[in-house]
Amino acid sequence: MSLTITGRHLEITPAIREYVYTKTARVLRHFDQVIDSQVMLSVQPLKHTAEMTVRLRGKDLHCEASDDNLYAAIDLLVDKVDRQIIKYKSKAQTYAHEPPKRQAEMASE
Repeated sequence: MSLTITGRHLEITPAIREYVYTKTARVLRHFDQVIDSQVMLSVQPLKHTAEMTVRLRGKDLHCEASDDNLYAAIDLLVDKVDRQIIKYKSKAQTYAHEPPKRQAEMASE
């Protein structure tokens, strides 16, 4: 998975970069088929915003979180992305069912 971190009105320090890498590694524990992900961190007066776009096969997931603290905004963001990944994964699973003809044969026996 390639991870791109950009800052809007913010310089991305090595500490912030490492924090984002460790937190987004949690997403890979649930789903390892992530193609690409982009994190945008921005700072406005009294408001820190973190946005993340995750590209999966056939779908793009986008989340945004805001808080007074940048690290808290990143934590909220990763929680939201994690929930969306789990939801996508459960929907993407195929559930094989018996064909109706086969069910009728089993019932008549």
